[in-house]
Amino acid sequence: MNTFDWTQLINPEFYITLEFAGIQIGLYIVLFIVFAETGLFAGFFLPGDSLLFLSGIYASGSVVDGVYHPGLVDQFVHIDSEFINVLILVSFVALAGILGNMVGYWFGSKSGYYLFKKEDTFWFKKKYLIQSKDFFERYGGKAIIYARFLPIFRTFAPIIAGIVTMDKKKFMFFNIVSSFLWSFTLIFSGHYLFGIFLKNGIDLKNHIEYIVIGIILISTLPVLFKLLKKKVVK
Repeated sequence: MNTFDWTQLINPEFYITLEFAGIQIGLYIVLFIVFAETGLFAGFFLPGDSLLFLSGIYASGSVVDGVYHPGLVDQFVHIDSEFINVLILVSFVALAGILGNMVGYWFGSKSGYYLFKKEDTFWFKKKYLIQSKDFFERYGGKAIIYARFLPIFRTFAPIIAGIVTMDKKKFMFFNIVSSFLWSFTLIFSGHYLFGIFLKNGIDLKNHIEYIVIGIILISTLPVLFKLLKKKVVK
């Protein structure tokens, strides 16, 4: 029996392949993480982009040595079409992201500027909230779309939108568009890049660590660049 290692908590593959009482529950864990990371300020540390990319790889089942290994969507319904499986996963993830942002907006509208007076804790870092506020004020409604692809910002953007009482209809428009765009881009990229590499003899499942590191670097470099640029200007 494999022993649990706490470092697995930052490994997206751990959640995707998770089982409980012999039953695979990865799909539901993925949906919960997406909801939490896009709607609960305590979810900023959860894997987002890398989780969706890897979910695309595991979206459909596969046959290995004559044995069928179910994919994420099989945990809900079995469909023999890879494209439909990926599309279903995109829809589920997008819905979780939409609901998450709605909760974040509601929380922001109710909590107001109380959060800016709150002391830092392990789960809450005020600097992230301030950075997200500056980001939101600069880009307006488009910040909801941009933030989806940026760690930390996607957690706080809907909260800031609620704090500044952004028009609800406008918020929902950008919320829906950004959620589908984010989930579609990353999940389809993961699924079809996996297939392309596999045809060339490279199994991306054997290189998960590099994929995660690469996605983290790609998604965080723009944020780091902005912060460094701001410090240089000062």
